[in-house]
Amino acid sequence: MDLALQDITYCKGVGSKRADILRKELGVNTALDLLHHYPFRYIDRSRFTRIREIDNEEAWVQIKGQVIDYQTVGIGKTARLTATFSDGDDTVELVWFRGIQYIKLEKNKPYLLFGKPSVFNHQYNFPHPELTPLDKVNPQTTQGLMPLYNTTERMKTARLDSKTIYQIILSLKEQLLQGVPETIGMDIVKQYHLMGLTEALLNIHFPKNTQSIQKARERLKFEELFYIQLQLLRQMHRREQNKGFLMTRVGRLFNNFYHNDMPFPLTNAQKRVVKEVQSDLKSGRQMNRLLQGDVGSGKTLVALLCALLAADNGYQTCIMAPTEILANQHWQTLTQLLKTTPVQVALLTGSTTKKQRESLHLQLQNGTINILIGTHALIEDSVVFANLGLCIIDEQHRFGVAQRAKLWAKNVYPPHILVMTATPIPRTLAMTLYGDLKVSVIDEMPPGRKPVLTYHYSLQRRNTVYQFINQQIQKGRQVYVVFPLIKENESLDLKDLQNGFNELCETFPDYQLSMVHGQMKAQDKDLQMQRFISGQTQILVATTVIEVGVNVPNASVMIIMNAERFGLSQLHQLRGRVGRGAEQSYCLLLTKVELSKDTRKRMDIMVATNDGFRIAEADLQLRGPGDLEGTQQSGLPFQLKIASLATDGQLLERARQAAADILNNDPTLNDEYNRIYKQRLDILKQTVANWSEIS
Repeated sequence: MDLALQDITYCKGVGSKRADILRKELGVNTALDLLHHYPFRYIDRSRFTRIREIDNEEAWVQIKGQVIDYQTVGIGKTARLTATFSDGDDTVELVWFRGIQYIKLEKNKPYLLFGKPSVFNHQYNFPHPELTPLDKVNPQTTQGLMPLYNTTERMKTARLDSKTIYQIILSLKEQLLQGVPETIGMDIVKQYHLMGLTEALLNIHFPKNTQSIQKARERLKFEELFYIQLQLLRQMHRREQNKGFLMTRVGRLFNNFYHNDMPFPLTNAQKRVVKEVQSDLKSGRQMNRLLQGDVGSGKTLVALLCALLAADNGYQTCIMAPTEILANQHWQTLTQLLKTTPVQVALLTGSTTKKQRESLHLQLQNGTINILIGTHALIEDSVVFANLGLCIIDEQHRFGVAQRAKLWAKNVYPPHILVMTATPIPRTLAMTLYGDLKVSVIDEMPPGRKPVLTYHYSLQRRNTVYQFINQQIQKGRQVYVVFPLIKENESLDLKDLQNGFNELCETFPDYQLSMVHGQMKAQDKDLQMQRFISGQTQILVATTVIEVGVNVPNASVMIIMNAERFGLSQLHQLRGRVGRGAEQSYCLLLTKVELSKDTRKRMDIMVATNDGFRIAEADLQLRGPGDLEGTQQSGLPFQLKIASLATDGQLLERARQAAADILNNDPTLNDEYNRIYKQRLDILKQTVANWSEIS
């Protein structure tokens, strides 16, 4: 039977109950689906260990010996089975906490013990080891390189552990040897020196050596990355056929502002980006462009210039921000920059009153408003534009696909799209998450900005830090103090925001403090923020709600409490709240004394560099793409089972080139030879929820 059509229920060792669990836990419906559940590591079972040689909790070992004693301790759900195992010279304890009714032991019978040791009361023991009578050992499963498979707690409860998964896959080996249909054209297989699919699946599950594993993984990784890039580039080809509003005029509004009202000259990087956007706007095709720029690089000014180009051509612009604080910040900035111009800027958020909304809706529909800034409120059906031509999405990864799509429907043709992010994105991640967008990068900071000096202290040195805060406030500066939590969580051993605020009030009785967090009412939050912005309060105690959008040039100190709880990119974003004025600014990272190797590395990187792109690359290496600023795998067209955006950059480039070569010759994939790709894309899209052709 075709493995792709063989229901997992009817595979040897599965049955209806286990099949249901495999479907729900792993998304496995067929025998071929299970063959695409890859091992996460391998164990060399050609070597046998003596008990006295055990020296590592992480190492799996196998030992030949006998059970010399065993007993059941406790009753009911708390019962456990313990055994004493001897290799002839030394003994070690074995223990089982579940499924003990299925475990049958015989004293003085030769067994092969396989498991991972742990330490209890300063002694090694083996929790839930695999114990096989020596005369029943299957050479196919206990010799050479043995694969280990990820399982869930529910699977383990149903006795679907790694060994059982392997046994089921082993039962499919004969069918697999007969071959499975290839999913990549043989020209690509040969050009990129890849294994065939059948050979790769055989070698990933039944490897002869480490070299065969490496070649199999390369083939399977390439396929995953290839189809992601094929989908993204195919989408880009489609979009390039979309008609876009023609904006050829550089008129009075743009020129008057550029020559008379610019607060400072553009950097070369900003000029380059404006030209790239201008080229898109006058192409007659819909623009879909990603603008990357580090904190403080001047993205807002570039966005304003793009909005003025749209206004000169009779089109309105909307700027959507993820929070009211950021929307307010954009509105205040643009209102100040445009105060001597006829350009009308409006703000629409959840806090906008009904009376204000009625007036705003009227002005929006008659074209009086040129630029509308807002939050999710912009996507409401009642918000109707006279002629929306440009949508600028700030920190777009914080918006869902459906939310963004509602904006596109507010004109006859989809408006031009400019997606902005202050989170520098590593090239491999950008090629995948935003692979269907053209990319612009502001890689140059405005002149005269002093780099923020960053230091790492233990929380035990808080008094030293408090003295520094006092010195800075005495100089007329303001200070942010950021905590990772709002409420106390004893299990994480963190100082919570409220306790921290109280401590700071006691430490600085002569100063005014504000507190801001995400659970406050919008008006209360805005009031506290305005007190800090106006200088009424000297210290702002907050959670990461101030991560983006707060611009207070007089704030020169950022204190991050329990900095070990933050990722690199988030620390960098928080640091970007200071360094916006002429004075030297500082970021102090306070952590507990005992840190893991990775955490210490994060702190060292933050101290060493202010380069957001270098930090993002390091964050990708340390944490992987799933943790970076909300860029979960749900942001990918298809899930990655074996490839890694953190480590497979070169393979990704090759896969993208292969996909581009196909689409350059056949953008619709209608050629007979390319139908294999079209069919595969259709199958893959059915397995992924929330995929949309809207970026």
